[in-house]
Amino acid sequence: MSVKINEMYNSYKADYAEQLKAEHGMPKEIQKDQNKVKVADKTFEPHDEYISGRQSETKPSGLYRVGEDENGNQKVFFDDPQKSDNSGKPAEKCTANTDKVEREIRKLKEKEQELKQQIQSNCGNEKKVKELEKKLKQVESELSQKDNDTYRRQHTQFY
Repeated sequence: MSVKINEMYNSYKADYAEQLKAEHGMPKEIQKDQNKVKVADKTFEPHDEYISGRQSETKPSGLYRVGEDENGNQKVFFDDPQKSDNSGKPAEKCTANTDKVEREIRKLKEKEQELKQQIQSNCGNEKKVKELEKKLKQVESELSQKDNDTYRRQHTQFY
């Protein structure tokens, strides 16, 4: 079955080529000569080729470049990106410090515990309990905002 498909494709291909030739109104003899030229052109199609840095007038884009060794012979050199990025300077080191944020969070947790204890100890005084519960809710909301990685990252100090 695949042979029939190929035969059909080849016949369609030939018919289409003949149709195009007929549309251009060329005699069949010239068309045959042009087919020969086209076949010859296909063997000499342009392809990728090396263009040296001197000819292209641009800096090489890769890690390798052609240069001359101590004897004047051409040689391929490897440009290490780590050496070129640092330009001879030592790497800069930074220290991240989250102590201030951690202290803030620890104080809020201590205040939360203190307020809970005060609420338990003042069970008889409802006015005082409501006031303490209001403060507790404020502390809990502040703690929920600050006790997360995003807040820590935003408030980290770098030295």
